[in-house]
Amino acid sequence: MSGGVRVERVVTAGVFELDGGSWEVENNVWLVGDDSEVLVVDAAHDADAIAEAVGDRTLRAIVSTHAHNDHVNAAPELARRTGAPILLHPGDLPLWEATHPDRAPDGELADGQTLVIGATELTVLHTPGHAPGAICLYAPALGTVFSGDTLFQGGPGATGRSFSDFPTIVDSIRERLLTLPHGTVVRPGHGDSTTVGEEAPHLPEWIARGH
Repeated sequence: MSGGVRVERVVTAGVFELDGGSWEVENNVWLVGDDSEVLVVDAAHDADAIAEAVGDRTLRAIVSTHAHNDHVNAAPELARRTGAPILLHPGDLPLWEATHPDRAPDGELADGQTLVIGATELTVLHTPGHAPGAICLYAPALGTVFSGDTLFQGGPGATGRSFSDFPTIVDSIRERLLTLPHGTVVRPGHGDSTTVGEEAPHLPEWIARGH
């Protein structure tokens, strides 16, 4: 593919660690860009594979949807190679510091902030619940939202561990994601994509699960 802004996916594998446990996981690393510049959503596990996908394009930013180690463990190495800044919502600094105590992010993400890549705008949506500083990135021109671990095919992200809360994640999904056009493609941090329209009918059962 060549030409305009497009979405690419790289699947990487590694270990997710939190609260003393560890789990083998596969992560979706999303690249949004054109032939000359790109941004990376969640630099997970494998800086080599991500750098190869970036190729000779300019990497404008490494956007972290949240700071669980499996979403940020390759970020410093990718930043070192490319000079791209790592961006994170400050609400997730405690989680970031658990993985990278000696390397701070380069910039903060804020609700409503706009990132531009190849003239395509991506809006930061603060969606706490899975993590306090969790964000999604909405690109209306591409008809897609990058949901991190907030919303998956089949429901909300996990909330059984530290820094997470189920009612909060359901509120975030209801107020920030299910209000998007139903045809919006949801591209999560793990697994298959879905759409807002496919997930919206399940909201009542998610709410009931939290009571």
